[in-house]
Amino acid sequence: MPLEQQSGWEPHAAYMDALVDSGFVVLGGPLADERRVVLVVEADSEQAVRDTLARDPWSGSHLVVDTVDAWTIRLDSRSAADRD
Repeated sequence: MPLEQQSGWEPHAAYMDALVDSGFVVLGGPLADERRVVLVVEADSEQAVRDTLARDPWSGSHLVVDTVDAWTIRLDSRSAADRD
């Protein structure tokens, strides 16, 4: 079933949009299997990521955080102003 047709989609989408607007979510979207999603976030710690996603209306039902991995970005086409 498409994400948009799952129960509670609108509150979840609004929450995720707010995370994008705040700069927490930098990139995100479903993988090819459309069952898993990858989020690239800007956060101080793994716990901050888990705490923020735990407040999502889908937390505990549709949203399960499998892993949180730190990432060292070595290539970045964004301007310095966009990264700050």
